Amino acid sequence: MTLTRIVCALTLLGGVVSLTAHAQPAAREAKASGGASNNASADARRRSQDAPFAFRGVALGITLDEFRASSTVRATPLGSVPVCETDVQAGTLGMRLKSRESLTVACRWAHRVDDRWAMSQAVVDGAPALEHVLRFARTDAQSALRLYEISFVIDELTAEDLREALADRYGPPRLATHSVASSSALPMYVWENAVSSITLCFLPGSRNGTLTYLLKGSDAWVKSVVRQWQASGAEAG
Repeated sequence: MTLTRIVCALTLLGGVVSLTAHAQPAAREAKASGGASNNASADARRRSQDAPFAFRGVALGITLDEFRASSTVRATPLGSVPVCETDVQAGTLGMRLKSRESLTVACRWAHRVDDRWAMSQAVVDGAPALEHVLRFARTDAQSALRLYEISFVIDELTAEDLREALADRYGPPRLATHSVASSSALPMYVWENAVSSITLCFLPGSRNGTLTYLLKGSDAWVKSVVRQWQASGAEAG
């Protein structure tokens, strides 16, 4: 991961968004139609204030089981399916292999090529993303793994087009700029509602963009659970 991408990620998790991480899963956002009126867009914004944002029907807050059972696959080629770190084929894709009791689990879309698995490309705004990952976490040992982050790396043209599309759907973004050692200001566009955020960050140099859907407070939530599990492990030993 490059320095500028790390800055984007740390800014996101370190304070661009903050609120409860116990957001309950909510109904998926209504699909936007190309010819929707301004009134319809305004209605959609009002309806989404209390519901976690969704990436093309994949909503933040859903459980890992719900994600895997869904037929909603936003990746190319056709026939792509979710592959998670709890799957044996994860290792062939360069992913870590974890147990079903893990605190956090990452998933990506993948497909079969002859006798092996290959990584698929998530489709963002009609174009294949350069990278993608969906991250799930549980609040305690008994709770279900829930989707708290969806992130992508996209090319500059897609990022520019997406910025306009998001502004049309959710209204003007909040602009946050941060300086990095290797370049000048790092432009970040943030859309927020009560429980989640969407952040589009342009990377200097490549001018690629990082697109991140995030439940508010999820970083503090995950770190808190990690500390609890570490303490429990120490006591058990």
